[in-house]
This record gives sequence, structure tokens and C-alpha cells, in this order.
Amino acid sequence: MNPLNQHIRNITRRHFFQRGSHVLGGAALASLMGSEGMLAGSQLAAAETKQPGAEPLHFPARAKNVIYFHMVGGPPQVDLYDHKPVMNEWFDKDLPESIRMGQRLTTMTSGQKRFPIAPSMFKFKQHGESGMWVTELLPHTAKMVDDMCFIRSMHTEAINHEPAITYMQTGNQNTGRPCLGAWTSYGLGSLNKDLPTFVVLVAQPTNVEQVQAISARLWSSGYLSGEHAGVSFRSTGDPILYINNPPGVPQAIRRRTLDGLNALNELTAKQLGDPETRTRIEQYELAYRMQTSVPELTDLTKETANTFKLYGEAAKKPGTFANTALQARRMVERGVRFVQVYHNNWDTHGNVAGRLPDQCRDIDQPCWGLVQDLKQRGMLDDTLIIWGGEFGRTIYSQGGVSKKNYGRDHHPRCFTMWMCGGGSKGGAIYGETDDFSYNIVKDPCHIHDFHATVLRLLGYDHERFSVKHLGLDQRLTGVLPAAPIQALMA
Repeated sequence: MNPLNQHIRNITRRHFFQRGSHVLGGAALASLMGSEGMLAGSQLAAAETKQPGAEPLHFPARAKNVIYFHMVGGPPQVDLYDHKPVMNEWFDKDLPESIRMGQRLTTMTSGQKRFPIAPSMFKFKQHGESGMWVTELLPHTAKMVDDMCFIRSMHTEAINHEPAITYMQTGNQNTGRPCLGAWTSYGLGSLNKDLPTFVVLVAQPTNVEQVQAISARLWSSGYLSGEHAGVSFRSTGDPILYINNPPGVPQAIRRRTLDGLNALNELTAKQLGDPETRTRIEQYELAYRMQTSVPELTDLTKETANTFKLYGEAAKKPGTFANTALQARRMVERGVRFVQVYHNNWDTHGNVAGRLPDQCRDIDQPCWGLVQDLKQRGMLDDTLIIWGGEFGRTIYSQGGVSKKNYGRDHHPRCFTMWMCGGGSKGGAIYGETDDFSYNIVKDPCHIHDFHATVLRLLGYDHERFSVKHLGLDQRLTGVLPAAPIQALMA
């Protein structure tokens, strides 16, 4: 049986009435408007579908691009930004039950007989007019705290990496939902027809003691159209698989092949009306145009010596965090809406003394360099930079503890993230935790509140920014109460 006829035959009574619910209204409207009015209306609708953005803005947008640095594994907030000098008096003492309050633990520490306090071995100082406390491991970051807004009261329900990273990226602990980058692509659309709207870069850490598995499910488009999924760029070989023609295949043959494929896909699209077929046609064309645009994008040979001085010499080495930070600037400069960068090995269950300095060296100067670079190019005001992990780390040590070394387990109750540029409020410090950096005592910020804030900076009301799926108005922020945090926005 013809697939289209089979599809019509299988339409249920409910689908029939749902799809035909506005037929009488449309007929009445046609009679009132006349043929010319209906023609004008159809032309307008066709024009609107060709606009680069899929959703109209609800507010004036403060940010038009996003660069999101995700520290895979969960950075230890108590060693970086959440200074707790009182803990020096608690060295190797047990975490009070009045502080833990029965919180569930991971299997890594749930069997421990005691939970010894491990004060940070690193020195802290206050910086800038905001007086933000920053570890000695981040000297470059410390110089720009008044450009940044810090959230010290982030919290989540997820306690293990897989659901926690998924939650932070998609607003849900279960996979299959669109991530923040996909929502941004869906809402704002493309600024450059020759490059993807949403790009993913995976940076290689200097230290690789304990890396976490990440995959394309984190940058999936979920129930949005496939064109909104992230496009992963590689650090070695071709930036994108199959971006170059195979040996012996000239460009003319590639164009002819693509035209043939598009003709077949057009037949399928007309016969079945599947929007994903149309997406496939557009993505084939984008891939063809990228054969010219991507090599220029990833070629750093024309960058100046001053640029590499900002980001550090590591920026010249493909795959380093510094290199991806510089690539991120080049991408947003050329119209990529959303750049997601993953940096692994922050899962410090042990050897904080050996691993954390390496992690901080990887990201400290490049983050500072990126902010300075965007500033001098006049791009910081409309580029939102996000930095953070999927949860924090415990004040108590996993396993034994000494003043020279320790490890920290996962901690979802409080952790620190920061934003910069793109309408965020420089010098703001939001939220407070108790003396143990264990519980929030002022101004909590849930993941959904954070997402609502980012969407607001992009020009969207998170409650109205939705897509119909499975009979529901699906949102990045879910159905539970959430709100953008005004104190984080300039």
C-alpha cells in the first residue's frame, strides 16, 4: 500500500477532529476576507516560516550569543569560590548530623564510618569592588570578578553524573529532551547560513586521571527538529567528519550527487509531508556550504600574537581548553548562536592537591583572555558566557584526610557557577551557604531558575517559550515553579 494512503487509513477519530478543529472557522474567514485577503495571508505565513528565528521574542534580548563552559565532573566550590575559613578549626572532625540532616550519599562514601572535614588547602583573597573570594589557583579570573556575576547557591536534586549533567543541560534528569543550546537555536535561529547555529567542542584536559563519559545525547535536539541539535567539531583531522570530499571526487560531482539526493528527498517531502525530510534537505545544503566556511573558521594562522598572549600559548595546540575558548570567540564572531564547550576531569574523589591545580591552569587564563578579547572587540555586551559543572563537592573527605591532600564526593545541595557579559550583572554575588558549604542559607537558585534567567537574557519568558509535544506544552524549565533571578541581570 502507498505509505501516504496507509498513513491516512491509520488516522484515528481523535486525530481527525483535532486536525480539522479549525476548518469551519477557516472557511468563514475565507468568505470574509475574499480571495485576495486569503492570498495575502498565505504569502505572509510563507514569509514568516523563512525567518531565521522560529519564535518571536517576548522581551528585548540582552544576549544574542552564548558560550557555555561545562566543567564535567563537578568543580569543588569550597576550593575555588566558596571560602570557609571556619573549617580550619574543624580539620579531621566529623561532619555534624545537624548539618547533613540525613542527606542521601553516593555509593562512594555511603559506607564510610565517619565523614572527616577537609578544609581547603588553598589560600583565598578578596578581589575587586565586589569583594569576591577567589582561590589562589585562579589568579587571572580574580582580576575580572567585577565583570562576572557569581551564583554560590546553585542546587540540584541529581547526585550522580549521568542524570546531573543531563539535568543541567536539558532541564530534566531523563535523556531525550532538547538541551539549552537546542532551545536557543530553535528560538533565535541562525545568524550565518554557512555555519551551524549550535556548535559543540570537547576540550582535552591536561590531567586525565578520571574523565567522565559524555556523548551526543547531551547536545540533542530532543523533540525539536533535528536541525537544532549541536554539531560537534573535532580537534584533530577534519573538524567535522566527511566535511572534505573523498579522494578523486571533485566538487562538481559532489554538487551533482547532492542535487540528486535533494530531488529524491523533495519527492518524499511532497508525498508524506514529514518535516524531518525538509530538515534533511536543509542540512545537506548546510554541509555543502560548510566545506568552504569551516576551514576558514578553524584556521588560527591569521590570529595575532597579542591574541595568543591573551589566551596563552596553549591556544595554539588543537584540543586544549585555551584553543577551544579562542575557537568559541571566532564562532560567535561569525554568527554561531550557541557554543558549548566541555572540559573533563573535575570529578575529584581523590588527589585534589595533584589534580585541581592542573584543572585551574587549563581554564584560568583562557577564560580571562576570552572576556578581554570580547571586550576589546565590542562583543561582550551581547555574548553571554556561562561557567559551571553539574553539582558541587563535599566539605568532608572521601576516604582518609590530611592537610596536604584529600578527596571530595558529589554534593548537589550547593555549588557555584558564574556568568559574564550578555546582560548579566557584573560584580554581583548571589546566594550564601553555611559554614560547611553544605546547605544554602540565603537566596537559593535551582537549575530551573538558572535556565529561566538565561532565557530571559535571550529575550524569552520561560513559561511562554514552549513546544507542543505528546499533547503537552513542553518547556526547558518543566512544570514546577521557577523564575528568572533579577539580581543576576544588569
